[in-house]
Amino acid sequence: MINMETLPTEIKNIIMDCYPYIKEFNPAQRHVIDSGYIETKSNYIIAIPTASGKTILGIMAALKTILNGGKAVYAAPLISIQNEKVKEFKEFEKHGIEVGKHPSSADLSVMVFESFDALTRFSWDTLREVDTLIIDEFHMIGEYSRGPTLECAITRAKIINPNLRIVALSATLQNMEEIEGWLEAKVVEHDYRPVPLNKEVLNTEMFNTSNKNEVVVKIVEKAIEDSSQALSFVSTRRFTESLSNYVSGKIKKKITSEQKNMFKKVSEAILEVPKRKGSRPTSTCLKLAESCENGAAFHHAGLFNEQKEIIEEEFRKGNLLMIAATPSLMYGVNLPSRSVVIRDYTRWTSQGPQAIPVFDYEQMSGRAGRPQYDDVGFSYLVAKSLDEACDLQEKYIHGEIETTNSKLIENKDAVYKQIISQVASSLSKNPEEIQNFFKMTFYGYQMTNNPSMSLFAEDSLKYEIETALEFLLKNGILQATPDGLKATAFGNLIAKSNYTVETSVKLKEYATQLEELDINELIYQLSLTPDLPLISFKGRKSKDPVREKLSEKGLFVMNIGNSEATTVALLEWIDERSEYEIENAYNVYSASTRRSAYEASLLVKFFKNILEVLGRYNYSRDLDYLSARLYYGVRDDLILLVIGVKRLGRKRARALIKTFGEDLRPINETQLQKIEGIGPKLAKNIRVFVQNY
Repeated sequence: MINMETLPTEIKNIIMDCYPYIKEFNPAQRHVIDSGYIETKSNYIIAIPTASGKTILGIMAALKTILNGGKAVYAAPLISIQNEKVKEFKEFEKHGIEVGKHPSSADLSVMVFESFDALTRFSWDTLREVDTLIIDEFHMIGEYSRGPTLECAITRAKIINPNLRIVALSATLQNMEEIEGWLEAKVVEHDYRPVPLNKEVLNTEMFNTSNKNEVVVKIVEKAIEDSSQALSFVSTRRFTESLSNYVSGKIKKKITSEQKNMFKKVSEAILEVPKRKGSRPTSTCLKLAESCENGAAFHHAGLFNEQKEIIEEEFRKGNLLMIAATPSLMYGVNLPSRSVVIRDYTRWTSQGPQAIPVFDYEQMSGRAGRPQYDDVGFSYLVAKSLDEACDLQEKYIHGEIETTNSKLIENKDAVYKQIISQVASSLSKNPEEIQNFFKMTFYGYQMTNNPSMSLFAEDSLKYEIETALEFLLKNGILQATPDGLKATAFGNLIAKSNYTVETSVKLKEYATQLEELDINELIYQLSLTPDLPLISFKGRKSKDPVREKLSEKGLFVMNIGNSEATTVALLEWIDERSEYEIENAYNVYSASTRRSAYEASLLVKFFKNILEVLGRYNYSRDLDYLSARLYYGVRDDLILLVIGVKRLGRKRARALIKTFGEDLRPINETQLQKIEGIGPKLAKNIRVFVQNY
C-alpha cells in the first residue's frame, strides 16, 4: 500500500493531523493517486465503492488548490451531508484554511446543489474565484428532482468559469464513458472495498415462517451474538414503526442488564426532545422511546430533527442494535452498519408500488460494513418465497445497474426554471441561445451522441423549448422585447428564489383573484404547492376531525389528504397548540410541524413579494405578521414579544402575559424569574426590550 510519504508535504501534514486514523492509503485510493490525480488540473470522475475513502481524495484536490492561493467548493445533495462535512472540515482551520458555506467568505465552502446553482446564476464574480469544484454523490445527476439542477449548474459553471476543475465523487455508473465525454473528465474506477461485502437473498421459507419481520429478528439476534448492529430498510414510515416495535419485543430477553441501562438513557433522551420544546411527548415519541428501551429504533421524516440526530449518534456509538428506516436514509447521513437488511424491495410511487432500481439496492447494500470496526459486511434482501428469492437474486445480485440518464426534459418544472435562469442572468436572449445552452447539458450530450436519437435531437429540443417559452410568456414570467427575451419582475422573483415555477404560478393566480386576505385560505393554498413539506396522516383513522376543523375555518373540502392535514396542523400551530395536542386531535405526524411552519413562513414572504410585484401593498403588514406567527407558533398578541426577546419562545411568552398581563413595564427582573424557564439573563433581556419598546 502507498503511504503518506508520496504526498506533497503540506497536504500530507494536514491530512495526518486532521485524519489521524489514516496511516496508509487503501488500494482504491492508491489507484486514484497513482493516476496523477493530484498533479494534474484535469477534470476527474472518481468511482469507487461506498466507504472506500472518496471524501479524502476529493479533499486532496481542494487542499492543493487552497494551498496555491485558490478556492474550492465541495457540493453535496442534502443539508444533512452539508452540516456533516462542515463539521469534519472545520479541523482544517487549525492550518489557516477558512471553512464555511459560501465561497465569498471561505477558502473551502460546503454547498448544497441548489446553493451552488444559485451561485452560477447570480454571483459570477464569486464563481470565477472558485478554482476547484468537488461534487459528492455525483451519481444523483440521474435523479428526477435534484439531477437537473446539478447538470445545469455544472453546464453554467463551465461557461462562466472555463478554468474550473471539476472532481466528481461517484458510485460506479453503467454509462461512465458517456458521462466522461460530457464532463470532459478522466474516469478512475476501482472495486476495492475496505470491508468486503457479502450479499444474500433470504426467504421466509428458510426460517419456517411467512412473516418477513421474523427474518429481520433472526438477523438482529445474530448481530447481538456478534456484538454488532443492523440497519433495516422498509418502504413506509408506518412499516419502520411496526418493524422496530416487533423486533424490540422479540429481542428484549436477549439483552444484558448493562445494555438495558444504556438503551434506557437513549429512550430518556428521545422523550426530552418534545419537553424542551414545550410539548408533552406525542404517541410517536412514546412509541419510539419504548422501542429504544430494547435497543431498536425507527427513523423517518415524521420525527423531531433532534430525535433523528440522537438515533444516528447513538447508533454510531454502538448504543442501539437496530434502526428501521425509510430508503431516504441511504443518502442522508453517514450511517454504516455490519448488517443491512432490505426487507422491502418495493417503494410506493404515484403509479402504485414499484420495484426499487438495482442502483438503489446497491446504495443501501453499500451501508454494510463499518470501516475501522468490521472485517466483513452483510447485505440481506428478504423474499417471501423461494421462487421470489430466485427472481430477486437474478435482478439485484447478478443484474446490472441501470443506465444513468438525464431527467432534465422529463422534469417540466426544471426546464421552466432553467430557461428563466438563462434569461434572467442574461446568458440567453433568444430561443436559439436557450437551445444552445440545453445542447451543452448532459441531456443535450446524451441526445446528440445517441445513434438512434441524434436525428430527432434538434427538433425534439426545439419543440420542448418553444412549448416552455409559450407557457412562460403566457404566465407573465418572460416578455419579448426588441432586444430579445427579458425576465419580468415576476420572472426575476422566481429566478432569485428556490421555489418551483408551479408554486410561483399558483400563488400568482391566487394573488390576482384575491379580494380580501383570509389567512386560513392562504395557508391552505400554500399547502397545495409542491414547495411546502407536508405533515402526513399516521394511519387509517378517521379524517373527520381535519374536515371539521377546515369547515370551522370556512374551508370546505371534499377529499382529505396530507395537504389538508398540513393546513389544519399549521392553523393549530399559530393558535399555540403543542405537537402533542395536534397529534392527538388529528392523528398526524406532528413532529414535522415546526419544519412545515418554518417553510410556510418563508412562502408567506414570497407571496407578499408576488403581491408587491403586482403593485398591491395593502396586505404587506398582515403578511409580515402571519409569517412571524408561523415562524414562532404564536397568536397576534405575542408577536412583538417573541421577536423582541431572543430565545424567549412562545411557551414562556404566553406564561408572562398570563401571569403579569400585557403591560410588563412595572415588572422587575426578580418577579420575571418566577416564570418557569426564565433565568437572570433572559429576565434582563425582557426588561431591556420592555423599556425600549
